[in-house]
Amino acid sequence: MQLEKFTYDNKIVRNFGIAAVIWGIIGMIVGLLVAMQLFSPSANLGNQYTTFGRIRPLHTNAVIFAFVGNAIFMGVYYSLQRLLKARMFSDALSKIHFWGWQLIIVSAVLTLPLGITTSHEYAELEWPIDIAITLIWVVFGINMFGTIIKRRERHLYVAIWFYIATFVTIAVLHIVNSMQLPISFLKSYYLYAGVQDALVQWWYGHNAVAFFLTTPYLGMMYYFLPKMANRPVYSYKLSILHFWSLIFIYIWAGPHHLLYTSLPGWAQSLGVAFSVMLIAPSWGGMINGLLTLRGAWDKVREDVTLKFMVVAITAYGMATFEGPMLSLKQVNGIAHFTDWIVAHVHVGALGWNGFLTFALLYWLIPRMYRTELYSKKLASFHFWIGTLGILFYAIPMYWAGFTQGLMWKEFTQEGLLKNPNFLTTTIQIIPMHKLRSIGGTLYLIGAIAMAYNLAKTMLAGKLVANEPAEAMPLEKDFVETDEMDKKWHRSLERKPIKFLVLSLIVILIGGMVEMMPTFTIQSNIPTITSVKPYTPLELEGRDLYIREGCVGCHSQTIRPFRSETERYGEYSKAGEFVYDHPFLWGSKRTGPDLHRIGGKYGNDWHYNHMIDPTSMSPGSIMPAYQWLAEQELDTTQTVAKINAMRTLGVPYKEGFELKANKKLAEQAELIAADLKTKNITVKSNKEIIALIAYLQRMGTDIKANRLTIPSNQ
Repeated sequence: MQLEKFTYDNKIVRNFGIAAVIWGIIGMIVGLLVAMQLFSPSANLGNQYTTFGRIRPLHTNAVIFAFVGNAIFMGVYYSLQRLLKARMFSDALSKIHFWGWQLIIVSAVLTLPLGITTSHEYAELEWPIDIAITLIWVVFGINMFGTIIKRRERHLYVAIWFYIATFVTIAVLHIVNSMQLPISFLKSYYLYAGVQDALVQWWYGHNAVAFFLTTPYLGMMYYFLPKMANRPVYSYKLSILHFWSLIFIYIWAGPHHLLYTSLPGWAQSLGVAFSVMLIAPSWGGMINGLLTLRGAWDKVREDVTLKFMVVAITAYGMATFEGPMLSLKQVNGIAHFTDWIVAHVHVGALGWNGFLTFALLYWLIPRMYRTELYSKKLASFHFWIGTLGILFYAIPMYWAGFTQGLMWKEFTQEGLLKNPNFLTTTIQIIPMHKLRSIGGTLYLIGAIAMAYNLAKTMLAGKLVANEPAEAMPLEKDFVETDEMDKKWHRSLERKPIKFLVLSLIVILIGGMVEMMPTFTIQSNIPTITSVKPYTPLELEGRDLYIREGCVGCHSQTIRPFRSETERYGEYSKAGEFVYDHPFLWGSKRTGPDLHRIGGKYGNDWHYNHMIDPTSMSPGSIMPAYQWLAEQELDTTQTVAKINAMRTLGVPYKEGFELKANKKLAEQAELIAADLKTKNITVKSNKEIIALIAYLQRMGTDIKANRLTIPSNQ
């Protein structure tokens, strides 16, 4: 049979690589600004578009979907062609994928600082952008499977298994978590509410980490590490066990983000059990990666790309040990809502995703440009300053997290909270945040050095846009022998559609078992008769709370610990959130929990706190929100919002929307009049009035334990 000549498309690989570098540096710069805002409020820059609440999701989206996303497509497009011995299915689809993905990123850059957000973590983009993501993901899938179908290599290599699982799982996660009812072009409400919304979000959130930040990178590890080391993968059997056990177990682990909340206990327990089991396949992958380097350690000392790979795989092992540990309820009770979680996440992000991406870039660019890397010394400098940056980042955040968790729970001998004022803890960990920003700066310097090094490398060479290749065509009449039939997985590797369907079934099981009872069994979410829908003004205030990103710093769920009920009040009940579209439980406490904030302070306290936080809370790192007292509340969508909420099951009476704005104005006038008695003159149509209304409503539907909280909390 005659060899067929064809070419590999290196231009699309190059484009995604350059995009990864550019967006990575931008995302890291925004991340550094966010880090500085946590010890210096002036870093919020005094305007509404650069506050922590608005640009923190910009940072996470930039590093996850722009930096890591482009790096994934770079690695997949390069390795897939060579593993299948075929050019990508369609050059046109490749270009649509590239430019479509960049436009999605630009849309995030434009909308998030404007406060256009759904508030779901890692899924903050509004519904038109979600649709665009779906379409571009389908383009990617067609291009990938079209290439698989026209392949010249019969067996699908292990890396491709992970690419297939990534494609199908991200598609399912994105669609289910993006079920929204549009109100306008850039505003929507989630179909789910309260506990159900929380379960869906963290089923998505945890598995976005699993199937966007982990499985495609494992696929790239399985391809690029053997190439770099010139060694075969340590164990084919271990890779099979690693793959199927990982994708089956991972999908169950989401509820460990919701321990001690009002999520049903059985769902929490399932999340814990599968999270603990997850360490086995995760470490199986790490071991398979590190043992691939057996006999090649002399090369590791000399080759900077392998140094990056070793640290990346080690960071993956550390993060995947810590994840199951943090899911243990005793550990989670201390760690959750603290900077410990920030440290854990960034060991994976900076070490696993960042360093593996850097290794790929240093390895790929010289090969595609047919030249040597401009400076190996500069690459080595990047490795060491990047490693130092990770240490300076993670260690202070671990220290801060331990400090927070212990200080929040500490009681005196008399049985009283030792640190009733939340700010005591905030001020205590400011030095750790300063050290963290130094670590981020070092890591950023390394990335900039890499960008310079790669740019000089590209200028010294010339891109081989269409790399010549040749291979035998795939035999259409190939017949499997009895011996092959016995090797079930080898047989499965020849059937990509069957592999896709089986992967889909495996990842659907866990989600269906956890979510269906929560959605279909009413007793899982008991109702509370005293819980009523939000008034129109409170609903508008809630949307302002979402717009300003308050959920990024304040949780709205009080756990059943004495340390929390003493500080905040009665623990949160599932029935209190049945009208919350979306849920706003939060995942980090930079400030105190707000679920029982309603009625604890006067309207004047809230007004002064928003205009100048330090006037009410000396030492506060919260930015000022002066524009809320200057900007008029937009009520043009109030009627549409009431109608939408009724559609979603909120029991507003028919016709209520016709008098909603009148009711809104009446409640606003009462708040403005009360403020006037405190010598605060503000018009009733200002945004701050609506936000105060929402804050005063929080947690008041049930009889809660009203505590006297120090006014400087």
